[in-house]
Amino acid sequence: MKQLHGFPYFEVQFTKKGDVFKSAEEKELIDFVKQGGTTDLFVISHGWNNDMADARNLYDRLFKWVRHVLDSARIPGASNRSYAILAVLWPSKKFADDELIPSGAAGARSPIGVAELRKQLDNLRGAFDAPRADQKLTRAKALLPKLEDSKGARKEFGDLLRSLVPPKAGDELDGTEQFRKIAGDELIDRLSKPVSATRPKGPGGATAITPGAGGAAGIRSFFSGILSGARNALNLATYYQMKERAGSVGQSGVNSLLRKIRSLAPGLKFHLIGHSFGGRLVTAAAAGPLNQPPVGVSTMTLLQAAFSHYGFSQNYVANKNGFFRRVIEDEMVKGPILITCTTNDRAVGLAYPTASLLAQQVASALGDKNSKYGGIGCNGAQKTPEASDLILQKAGGSYSFASGKLYNLNSDKTISGHSDITKEEVAYALIKAVSVT
Repeated sequence: MKQLHGFPYFEVQFTKKGDVFKSAEEKELIDFVKQGGTTDLFVISHGWNNDMADARNLYDRLFKWVRHVLDSARIPGASNRSYAILAVLWPSKKFADDELIPSGAAGARSPIGVAELRKQLDNLRGAFDAPRADQKLTRAKALLPKLEDSKGARKEFGDLLRSLVPPKAGDELDGTEQFRKIAGDELIDRLSKPVSATRPKGPGGATAITPGAGGAAGIRSFFSGILSGARNALNLATYYQMKERAGSVGQSGVNSLLRKIRSLAPGLKFHLIGHSFGGRLVTAAAAGPLNQPPVGVSTMTLLQAAFSHYGFSQNYVANKNGFFRRVIEDEMVKGPILITCTTNDRAVGLAYPTASLLAQQVASALGDKNSKYGGIGCNGAQKTPEASDLILQKAGGSYSFASGKLYNLNSDKTISGHSDITKEEVAYALIKAVSVT
């Protein structure tokens, strides 16, 4: 049995469809659970990663801090438990940008070129589930030199990308519906508009992303132009595919495994932890299929999660709830739900504003808490009556977490970017939530 910083550690790999990839991995975990003696199981999922090494590195660094917090014995009711880790590994794919920005420029000083787009298309082979996906990527690559001069080439390129997006991925809150409906040439045209990645202060202190700012918008500006539009479209197609896959793996594969464990250990406490699209995965795992009773989750911690800030909402518009609203209403998570959020997260903070280009939305605070298009890892849970806004505190700080509540932990002073989550402050908040269950 593997150990990670003193915790029994079990990896389970899942396929694109949510099936367990190696039955021996599941059996090892099940056999361990049958032995009894474990009180709490951490279930953690990575997000956008090219390979398992990235995920394992994330798990190692985070649980090093979890071990440190537990060994410090500063949290009553936490150190006298027996913990184990279920590490979820699923086939995800990084976006082209090194900071995982799902649209925009490749670098700070140079516009996007054909060679870069060719490399991106090559790297995405095997990433999409659509029929003949790799052949479509090959054809898209052949069209690249023609995009700037030929409307027909732009239409074919855009239509090829639209055909890669899973039919079930439709969502008005991230632009998927518009992406699938807009003609290919119009898709490229709309996504060719510049969007500033700087976040100036808006009215009332709100942080804003300004579309069409032009000029010196900062080193994280999106370059305008046809090739930029092609890059944005390709990144959004990747975003929608990974979003759909994370949901499927969570709702079917991980939920099913948790049910097996629950049948063997009715009193075992599940603590779900998800980073990036892993946040969507573990939330889908808590929700499970519509026709199944709750699996019974004690806490959930979403670290810079990549889904809409209206995901848990009640009536974000008249008579429309967020996709994961039933997780709250049906009390699928008994204890606290923690949500780290920061405007420093350019990956989540720009995914939704980019989608707004598809709807041709222009606003002074694009992507902020008041926008239709906003990410939970940037703004926290919005229009969610059970949610409270707090600050992510230093280790030793005072929290009063309560069962059935959500806590938007503003992390502007602690988390510098999308993947900067392996912190003592994060581990401390996580264990404080665990301690109240």
